[in-house]
Amino acid sequence: MLKRIIFLCAAFSFVLVSVVSFAGEHTSGRDISEKFIAIYDLSSWIKEPFITSPDYKHVAYVDKSGNKQHVVIDGKEGKQYDEIEEMGCNLCRAPIIFSPDNKHLAYIAKSGNRQIVVIDGKEEKQYDDIYYNDLIFSPDSNHLAYKAQADNKWFVVIDGKEENQYDDISTFIFSPDSRHLVYKAKSGNKWFVVIDGKKEKHYDDIYYKSLAFSPDSKHLAYRASIGNKWFVVVDGKEEKQYNFVGNPIFSPDSKHLAYIAASIDNKEFVVIDGKEGKQYTGIITFIFSPDSRHLAYRAILYKEEFLVVDGKEESQYDFILKTGNNKSIFFDASDSLHYLAVKDSGDIYLVEEKIK
Repeated sequence: MLKRIIFLCAAFSFVLVSVVSFAGEHTSGRDISEKFIAIYDLSSWIKEPFITSPDYKHVAYVDKSGNKQHVVIDGKEGKQYDEIEEMGCNLCRAPIIFSPDNKHLAYIAKSGNRQIVVIDGKEEKQYDDIYYNDLIFSPDSNHLAYKAQADNKWFVVIDGKEENQYDDISTFIFSPDSRHLVYKAKSGNKWFVVIDGKKEKHYDDIYYKSLAFSPDSKHLAYRASIGNKWFVVVDGKEEKQYNFVGNPIFSPDSKHLAYIAASIDNKEFVVIDGKEGKQYTGIITFIFSPDSRHLAYRAILYKEEFLVVDGKEESQYDFILKTGNNKSIFFDASDSLHYLAVKDSGDIYLVEEKIK
C-alpha cells in the first residue's frame, strides 16, 4: 500500500497535461501535442484516483470538500453530496461510469439516508438504496438502467421509469442492439427472468452469470434448475434436464447454441442445438469458429487431454496450455486454428490445424 501511495504521489504531483493544444517538440521524429484537462489534488484523494472514458479522452474522479464529496469531470466540479462512493467496498465497481460513446457520465450519490443516480449532472428520483454494481448504460449509450429499492422491494429503473417490484433482482443486461433489457428476479422463494418487463416461468434457481443474448439480439438463453436438476432455457423453452449444465453460448451467426452438460455419473459432454456429443471425463472450454460452421473444445479422458473439432478427436497430449483469461483455442481463420500443448512430461508444441 505504501509503495502504491508513493507511486501515485510521484505520478500525479505534476499537472496532468497542458492547457492549450500545441504542436509539441519533435521527439524521435514524432509530433506530440498536449491538452490541459485538470489538476488533481492528492490531499483530496477519496479512493480510486481516476475513471477514464472508453476513448481515453475524458477523466473523472471523486473529490471532497470538508465532509462533502463531488465528482470532477475534465476539471469541472459537480454538485456536492454526503457521499459519492460506497466507502469500504473494495470489490465494488467504480462509482462513476461513462457511456460507451463517451458522451454521458453517471454515478450514484448519497443525500442524507437516500441515494440518487446523477446522469450528466441531472438528478433522478431518490430511493432507499441503489445497488452499486448494476448501474449500466446500453451498448448504444441511449439508455441507463439500475436496481433500486423502496419499502423493502427491489425494482429496475430504466431511463427514469420504474418497472415492477420484486423481493430481489440480480444480473441485468441489455441486448447487443440495446432494444431489450433482461434480468432475473425473485418473488418468495422462486426466481424468474424478466425481459422487457414481462415475466417468464418460475424456477428454483437461475444461475446469475448465464443470461445470454444471441449476437443478433433475437434469442435469449440461460440455465435454470428445478430441484437438483439443471437445464438450459432458450426463448422460454426448456431443454433436457441434467445433473449440471454450463453457461449457454451462441454462435457468431446466432443460429447455433452450445453448452456443457453432465450425466448422472458426472461424465461431461457438449450439447449443440440439442444434440449430445461424446462423453468424457471432463470438458474445459469450447469455441465456435468465426463463420459458426465449426465447434472446437478441450476434452479430458482420464489422464490425457486433446482437442475435439466437429466431434472428431485430435492427437492426445499431457495437457493443453491456457492463457490468463482461460483461452486455449485460437481460430486464425474460419477453417484453421492453433493451440499450445505439452507432452512427454515437458515438451511444448505449437499445434496448427487446417479444418477440412
